[in-house]
Amino acid sequence: MRRGITGLVSLVRLHYGLDPLEKGTLFLFCGRKKDRIKCLMYEGDGFVLASKRLTCGRYCWPDTASQARCLTWEEYDRFMDGFTIESSIRSDYPAQPDSSIRPRR
Repeated sequence: MRRGITGLVSLVRLHYGLDPLEKGTLFLFCGRKKDRIKCLMYEGDGFVLASKRLTCGRYCWPDTASQARCLTWEEYDRFMDGFTIESSIRSDYPAQPDSSIRPRR
């Protein structure tokens, strides 16, 4: 979490092979304790660097670089509000036959 704009730009280019100069693209970086986030975004005429530190709790952050992913702005908002990005509702339950559903009386 000690890197500034120049260090994070080089990390995005060299380690991930992405273009940090794409306008409106936001890159997130997390500290080891997973309680701090840095955001790097290029606005067309310069970079914005912001950080957020949680006073309690931790971010649900991927453990390896291969687990990194693209987020929609909606997912980003949920993430920054402290929610997980993935749905907590499991979809792999077996379907139940209609006969098991009984109306209430």
